[in-house]
Amino acid sequence: MDRPSRTPKPVHPRRRHHPVRTLGLLLLAILLAILAWGTYLVIYGNQHLTKVDLTATGTETPGTTYLIVGSDQRAAGGLVADPTEGQRADTIMLLHVPTSGHTSLISLPRDSYVSIPGHGYGKLNSSIALGGPQLLVETVEKLSGMGVDHYVQVSMDGVAQLTDAVGGVNLCYDRTVDDADSGMVWEAGCHDVDGAQALAFSRMRKSDPQGDIGRTARQRQVVSKVIAKAATPAVLLHPNHQLDLVKAGTSALTVDSSSSMFTIAREGLALRAALGTNGVTGVPPISSLNYRANGQSNVLLNPDTTPAFFQKVADGSITADDVAANVLGSGQ
Repeated sequence: MDRPSRTPKPVHPRRRHHPVRTLGLLLLAILLAILAWGTYLVIYGNQHLTKVDLTATGTETPGTTYLIVGSDQRAAGGLVADPTEGQRADTIMLLHVPTSGHTSLISLPRDSYVSIPGHGYGKLNSSIALGGPQLLVETVEKLSGMGVDHYVQVSMDGVAQLTDAVGGVNLCYDRTVDDADSGMVWEAGCHDVDGAQALAFSRMRKSDPQGDIGRTARQRQVVSKVIAKAATPAVLLHPNHQLDLVKAGTSALTVDSSSSMFTIAREGLALRAALGTNGVTGVPPISSLNYRANGQSNVLLNPDTTPAFFQKVADGSITADDVAANVLGSGQ
C-alpha cells in the first residue's frame, strides 16, 4: 500500500546578522556610556565645587584673565605643620588668554611691595589676609591694570591631592636641598615624586638663592607637569583616574561664583598653552629683591617698566625676551 504523502514543513529563511548594523549598535552603546559618564563627572564636579562671591570692579581687559592663587590656609590635619593661623597667598599667578597673540602665565612674587586699596602699601600676599579674595583681586587689578575674569584658589593640600590623582610627576631641580621649613629633601637632579614631595618642592624658598623668584619657577614647573600628566591617555582615558582627578580638583579648588567645571577645563587648556612652546611665563620687571619697607624685606617691582610690561601681557604682544631678564638687581 502506498503511504500518504506528507506535507513538507515550510522552510523559514534563517535570519542573517548584519555585522555593520551590530557594530553600529555597539558603537552607539559605547558612545552613550561615555556621554553618560562625562555628564556624571561634570554634574558631580559642579555640585562639589566651593565658590566665593566676588564683586565686579569694572576693570575690563579683552580676552580672558584668570587669577590663580595657592592658598597657604592652615587646616587641622593638613600636610604641613605650621603654627600660622589664617590665610596667606603663597602662590599668585596671572593667566591671560588674549584675543590674539601669546597666552601668558605671570607669577607675581608674594612679597611684592604694592598699593593695597584702602590699606596703603604692603606685601601683595597680605591683601588676602586683610580682605579675602575680593581685596586680592582688587590689588592685582590695580597693580596690573588688567581685569580679572575668573578666580581660582588652590589649597595647600590640594597641590598634593592633584599630584597624587595623576599618579605623581617627575620634577627637576639642580641643587641638593634639606629645608626644614618646607620639608623639601632633594638630591640635585630629576626625580619622580608624590603629592607631599611636590608640595614641599613648590613651597621651598629659604634654601633657594633666588628666594621667592626661584620658588615661582618651581611652582610653574609643578603646574606644568601635573597638567601634562593629566593629559596622557593613561589618566585621561581611565575612568578611575578621571574620577580621582575630579574629586581632587573639587576638594582642592575654590572658584568665583560664575565658574564651573567647563571654566576649569578652559583654564587647563590655557595653562597648557601658556606653558607650551608658544606661551610666555615669567615674572614682572623687578628692581630689588631686598627692598626695605615697614621693617621688612620686600620685592620691589620696577615702577618705570612694569606698566608697559602688563600692557604687553594684556594685548598678547608679550614675548620670552620681555621676561628673560626681569630680575635687575637686589641691592636696594
